[in-house]
Amino acid sequence: MMENINFNEIVNLLAVLAMAAAVAGFMAGLLGVGGGIIMVPALYYAFSVLDFDIVTRMHLAVGTSLAIIIPTSVVSTKTHMEYDAVDFKMVKSFGIFILFGVIAGTFLAVNLKTPALVLFFSIFAFMVGFFFIFLREKLVENPKKISDLVKNISGVVIGFISVPLGIGGGSLMVPFMRTFGYDIRKSIGTAAAVGFLIALSGSITMIIGGKVIDNVNTPFSLGYINLLGFLVFVPVTMIMARLGAKAVYKINKKILSKIFGTFLIIVSIRSFIEYLSIN
Repeated sequence: MMENINFNEIVNLLAVLAMAAAVAGFMAGLLGVGGGIIMVPALYYAFSVLDFDIVTRMHLAVGTSLAIIIPTSVVSTKTHMEYDAVDFKMVKSFGIFILFGVIAGTFLAVNLKTPALVLFFSIFAFMVGFFFIFLREKLVENPKKISDLVKNISGVVIGFISVPLGIGGGSLMVPFMRTFGYDIRKSIGTAAAVGFLIALSGSITMIIGGKVIDNVNTPFSLGYINLLGFLVFVPVTMIMARLGAKAVYKINKKILSKIFGTFLIIVSIRSFIEYLSIN
């Protein structure tokens, strides 16, 4: 599998992963997204270069991304707590329902073939990119009460969609809270905390899914989590998540939202081309 890769390719690969980790970590802290929307395509690229089995390549990218989000979301949440920007009542009310969604989402992820998983990711990245460019700043500004039923259903949906995409749910949680008029910074801080719940439970279920259900034996992997990808990403994303979370309170968010949205649409198109080539 990896014997045909020379030293230069390994160095290039590590450089790409480190750059992706820096961008993912910074965006995780800054925009309340877990960084998975950037990490998944970067990890998929790395596993393609390493010639991992096409059948499990996207599943490994998704599972590894979830594992990386665990420490990143902790750092991001702690930083936002310093600015009193995490609504723990909201986090608690989502808890158990997110877990139900994560379990269902893992079942879907494990059973989807790689091309379907890539297409799913491509469509979602496009929608999130569109939201960041056109809708993010146009939402209401006065918080409205969210009913328990809406929270419960939303928790299940956010957990369910997050696992097959390898994301911490911030890409869904931030728009959800903004729709109900929550302050952008409070939305981002709370999304980071919810991301921890999704990433932790999602990682456990992706390990079980890979080990028990699919019996995967990829090098340096535990179920659907690749330990090498995890070790390269984690130190960089943790440092950058803190910087990103601090930058929230200093940067012009409108410009940033548009840059991030454009980036996601490019990622989405690239993922769609990949889908066409492997389908």
